[in-house]
Amino acid sequence: MIVAPSGAGKSSLVNALLADDASLKLSLSTTTRSPRPGEIDGKDYRFVGKEQFLREREKGHFLEWAEVHGHFYGTSKPWIESQMQSGSDVILEIDWQEAQQIRKLIPSVQWIFIFPPSIEALEERLRKRGQDDEATIQRRLAAAHIELLHAHEADFIVLNDSFDQALDDLKHILAASRQIGRAHV
Repeated sequence: MIVAPSGAGKSSLVNALLADDASLKLSLSTTTRSPRPGEIDGKDYRFVGKEQFLREREKGHFLEWAEVHGHFYGTSKPWIESQMQSGSDVILEIDWQEAQQIRKLIPSVQWIFIFPPSIEALEERLRKRGQDDEATIQRRLAAAHIELLHAHEADFIVLNDSFDQALDDLKHILAASRQIGRAHV
């Protein structure tokens, strides 16, 4: 599980990690939020309406779910179970609430928290990406303060001060996790 506040570079790091390691699979989250510019349904997220999300949640379709910034997000339980049974390495790009839920269900999961260099750097990144209005940026910054309080719950913390260093750190964590997994088989 890779967890970070909005703007910490989580998606960029995950995309680079996936591009470097074809054996990794990214869990496709279901969300009720609208696609951002360039996002594709079925590739970046599975975009659904709130009513559909709530129906699927009631049917137990989600391994976990959370409401984040006024939108619902969830992880497909059947898909994750099929990947685990096949022995695949799966990355979940989620928030701390979802990570807590999954940790309870799958205690062996590795939790990596991507830490921004500072709140000021986080705000600058949010503004530079130009996707959010001022109210949304302020809401994301307020949420970041809460999210950062949960970093200690993670197994690993990666400081994203330098993208290349943060990516190398993620690669090392992945390699070590795979070795530990083989030792327990």
